[in-house]
Amino acid sequence: MIQSLNRKFFILLSNNKWIEQGAKSWGLKLGASKVVAGMDIESAVNIIQNLNDSGRKVTLDHLGEFVYKADEAIRAFEDSMHTLDMIHQNALSSTLSVKLTKLGLDVDKNLCWKQISELAQHAASYNNKINIDMEDYVHYKDVLDIVEQLHHEYGNVSTVLQSYLHCGLEDVKRLKNIPLRIVKGAYKEDASVAYQDKKMIDENYMEMVRQNLLYGTFTSIATHDHHIINEIKEFVERNGIDKSQFEFQMLYGFRNDVQLSLVKEGYQFRTYVPFGNEWYGYYMRRLAERPQNVLFAIRGMLSK
Repeated sequence: MIQSLNRKFFILLSNNKWIEQGAKSWGLKLGASKVVAGMDIESAVNIIQNLNDSGRKVTLDHLGEFVYKADEAIRAFEDSMHTLDMIHQNALSSTLSVKLTKLGLDVDKNLCWKQISELAQHAASYNNKINIDMEDYVHYKDVLDIVEQLHHEYGNVSTVLQSYLHCGLEDVKRLKNIPLRIVKGAYKEDASVAYQDKKMIDENYMEMVRQNLLYGTFTSIATHDHHIINEIKEFVERNGIDKSQFEFQMLYGFRNDVQLSLVKEGYQFRTYVPFGNEWYGYYMRRLAERPQNVLFAIRGMLSK
């Protein structure tokens, strides 16, 4: 009950623009600097290099979503192109994760398609890939349709499926030829489309991961839950699934000891690294996910 109230409270805060403006005046001083790599790609480069040096690959997320003006969408596209350039110029082992609403999905679908297509082509010119991040359920169908079209035309894309959605397992089958990142989900969705019970979400998560691995599709297993990690280890061992077919993923700033331990054990590992001045919504959703994260934030503020 307390965890449910905690989640609702911080998700509500994540959508409050007035509070967001006040929070931004603090910069990253609300503890967010421990989980957000910086305000721009230049300030994040050293962090990425250090992660690479420790054996961890990276997915970079230039934070922001729900753009409603064409000029903002174009600016986000230019920033994403610059991020791909910086990854290449600094020889970083990193892909780029993007949200389609940030590239104009709610402004003009043709503009969004043009921009994500150019990003995919630009990434391909560097022998790199683009991850299409998942968003709230309102945009779910549009995101999957665009991902399938991008995969057909360019091939160098992956996407994210959320285990709290009833349709999660069905869409693993639908996208079985496209690399998938499996997550539990961080938005507040209605019970008509999403499980509300943690146990059901966890069970669906495991089934989605197992099914995608059995399809032979590359699977990014994004979780901080050591119980799930141990189950996956046993499953791949039992089914003879090679370590090259999957990777574990965690968020930057969380469970660093576990990240390094998995690398030491010989598993592929990728750290999800967010950056940018649109950090507020991301940070509030992280606080919503687990009560322990609130204590983490308080410690971060008191240490300033």
